[in-house]
Amino acid sequence: MAVLASLLPAVPSGALAAAGTTYYVDSRAGDDGAAGTSAATAWKSLDKLAAAELKPGDTVAVKRGSGFAGPLELEPSGTAARPLTIKAYGKGPLAKISGTQDDCVIVSGNHWRISGLRASNCRWAGFELRGDSNELSGVEADRNIAGVLVTPSGSRNTIRDSVLRDNNRMSVNDEGGDNDSGAFGVLLNGDDNVVTGNTITGSYAKSADYGTDGAAVEIFNGDRNTITHNTARNNETFTELGAQKGKTATGNVFAFNVVTSSRSRGSFLITRGSRHAVGPVKGTVAVHNSVYLPARDTIGWSCHDGCSPSILKLRNNVISVGGEAGWEDGAGADDDGGVYKGRTARFKPGPKSVMADPKFRSRTDLRLRPGSPALGRAVALTPTWFGGKAYAKDFTGKALSTPLDSGAYQH
Repeated sequence: MAVLASLLPAVPSGALAAAGTTYYVDSRAGDDGAAGTSAATAWKSLDKLAAAELKPGDTVAVKRGSGFAGPLELEPSGTAARPLTIKAYGKGPLAKISGTQDDCVIVSGNHWRISGLRASNCRWAGFELRGDSNELSGVEADRNIAGVLVTPSGSRNTIRDSVLRDNNRMSVNDEGGDNDSGAFGVLLNGDDNVVTGNTITGSYAKSADYGTDGAAVEIFNGDRNTITHNTARNNETFTELGAQKGKTATGNVFAFNVVTSSRSRGSFLITRGSRHAVGPVKGTVAVHNSVYLPARDTIGWSCHDGCSPSILKLRNNVISVGGEAGWEDGAGADDDGGVYKGRTARFKPGPKSVMADPKFRSRTDLRLRPGSPALGRAVALTPTWFGGKAYAKDFTGKALSTPLDSGAYQH
């Protein structure tokens, strides 16, 4: 989604002047005995690349149409001024890395800028981010347990403008124990990461415990992550949050996401209080999301096992489901400015929230038709609600102005 480039900081002009050596890799026509410093002298294998002594400012150009058996292990580090870069060159599909013996792309270093790669049918994760301040942009991941995994040591990473589709395999899938897991578009175990502008589809798999399972973005033991301006289609759940006892998953923000599904079951957001085995999950904020899940076995949001305003705050969301619009227990969530539609609802709407048909344009186009009750309904919010000023724009990149509409789109 090119429009979301406006949501991200500009690259400093000095970064271009700090460029280092460019190395080329071509699995079809390359030669590991060649110099590797031009397209005509490209290397052939990832092993040759892994053995290279990359320095801050260096770039790796990977030929489109190439295919490799992983893993690609990226251990060196760049700097903020001189990141290490991977990009595509040539014509054709993105270079594909696959292999069930290991994760496909493992980033242990810091300050990498990675684009132009596809990670498919890997052991566990397509891309595993262990380091800090790395960026994935314009990548693809499919047929993995997790398209992208950010480990507990990974922080301040960005996953943007990428396609994460059909990551539909389970890690744990056995009967009993309430412990099945897998089928993640993105799994965040680390802190202060950003997931923005991505298209995440088909995070869905059969589960012995739950029938089906999966999530576009799962957060477990991760704090202060920002998930914003993503398109999610036909996933089991958009997001589910949890934390081990003694760990936290605090202060995560979900803003301006567009979520649709034609599946027979699904949900937008699942979180829990202190009575749950993986609770409490504190300080989750969901604002200006647009959700349409028309099947009967669906739920907009669930805040259970000790819900309270300190667990979940909802502002200016538009959620239409065929099942339960929202569910809370305990003191309940803190809601306002929303439009909800469902067969049932078990929560107390906020002062400006309303139970009504939001009048989406279609099942997949969640912009608002004239006469929608979401038009002008939103309550005013400061940029901190969205994860900062950079993300205080609607799904299309339009600036926010009054009167403010609920949902991901401004009229």
